[in-house]
Amino acid sequence: MAILDVKNLSMSFADKQLYQAASFQLERGEHMGIVGENGAGKSTLIKILIGQLLAVEGTITWQKNTKIGYLDQYVEIPAGMTLIQYLRSAFAELDAKNELMGQLYTEYATDLDDKKLARAGQLQAELDAKNYYELDTRIEQVMTGLGLDALGNDHMVSEMSGGQRSKVILAKMLLEDPDVILLDEPTNYLDTAHIDWLISYLNEYPGAAMVISHDYDFLEQVTNTICDVAFGKITKYRGSFQQAMRQKRERQEQQAREYAKQQEVIDRAERFIRKNKAGSKSTMAKSREKMLARMERIDPPSDNLPAHFEFPYVASASANALKVSELSAGYTHPLLNPVSFTLSSGEKLRLKGFNGVGKSTLIKSILGVIPSLGGEAKFSPSVVVNYFDQDLIWDDPSLTPLQTIQNAFPTLLPKTIRQRLARAGINAANTMKPLNLLSGGEQTKVKLAMLELTPANFLVMDEPTNHLDEPTKEALKTALTKFPGNVIVVSHEASFADGWFDKELDVEKLSLKGGN
Repeated sequence: MAILDVKNLSMSFADKQLYQAASFQLERGEHMGIVGENGAGKSTLIKILIGQLLAVEGTITWQKNTKIGYLDQYVEIPAGMTLIQYLRSAFAELDAKNELMGQLYTEYATDLDDKKLARAGQLQAELDAKNYYELDTRIEQVMTGLGLDALGNDHMVSEMSGGQRSKVILAKMLLEDPDVILLDEPTNYLDTAHIDWLISYLNEYPGAAMVISHDYDFLEQVTNTICDVAFGKITKYRGSFQQAMRQKRERQEQQAREYAKQQEVIDRAERFIRKNKAGSKSTMAKSREKMLARMERIDPPSDNLPAHFEFPYVASASANALKVSELSAGYTHPLLNPVSFTLSSGEKLRLKGFNGVGKSTLIKSILGVIPSLGGEAKFSPSVVVNYFDQDLIWDDPSLTPLQTIQNAFPTLLPKTIRQRLARAGINAANTMKPLNLLSGGEQTKVKLAMLELTPANFLVMDEPTNHLDEPTKEALKTALTKFPGNVIVVSHEASFADGWFDKELDVEKLSLKGGN
């Protein structure tokens, strides 16, 4: 029996149909990748499966007593918890049993009640079955695998960066050892070493898993079945990611041929109807109208708009763009050894290193968003900076992309804004949808579209590819490569970063222990 059975699932927002009468199953032990373009409905699907959203139609049936683990990067964490306290809370139920067992043994020593002794023995067996006395070792292994050991057990969760917090939530979920793991873009905040650890973990994990990811190399290594969310359908393919994509291409080609053939039939029929509706062949025209009305229309291959970016450039009058001298970055204490480097006009620099090492903090110190703790970063007087912050935080997330850009650039005509959004891959429906209803990828496209509206000669991009699908990443890479000015990019994705940077700074090598 399948651990999850989805039947006739339909979901839509406003005038956009995400899927219609979709059905699939997740079998025990299957590791399923969920793929599709930005805005196709992948994250929505996960939220429907766990009951956070209600579908328009369809049934979701989990096998009875299935324990589900969901990577919710926005979960609330109680204030005042240290790293080790939060991770240990994954075993709260077992800790409670251990405490009760100790209490029963203590009471038995006084009253010799055999029922209490039997209950304590039962609890002891349950704890042994869960390897209770090896939990500290398990916690250490997961902390080391995800790079959390460098933070220290007593690091307050409330003081962690967004990337560190996401890793802590992932670690707790894995420690809970659920029957099914649901992961939404788990590699966004992981560097290469920690992605490798997660790959090994998932390959050894005996339960079922569903993984949303735009990291196709990752999916190829951890999945044995793929669900593709596209064309208003959810299609399940068996086999690796590459095998699934070959099957998908074949389906797309067949659909494109069938769609084109049907459009020819429709076009001929409509021309005949227009020509003969009022003439001697009106009966035949009406017959063809009925035929068109009964026809089951084949969907076009895709209604997603391809993204294109072009960042406007303003000329620089200086050969030197940026000089960083012994810059000490941090909040209350330095996270890194003092940093020094220079960039000449037009040079492009990549910052790399494990998540939480301090890359974003260094960027903000260079830009003056946060004060430095020593040293300085000095831009040439003719430098005009445009900054992409990785956080998807909006002044008013209930506004639409059109309204948001109109507020930021009040002189722009709505038509111009729509054109800009369309170039970034935001279709007409999403242009008028509240930002908080858009996917992470669609919100990122809106931010990139806004970045295109301000001419600059120095772009600073902090993890711009988080949430983006592969075609959009390629479009962004092309635009940044062509940009004649300076570029600083924080990126953990080797496939995105390879081959077009003039310089590379490994921030990890500058890290001080316990950095943020």
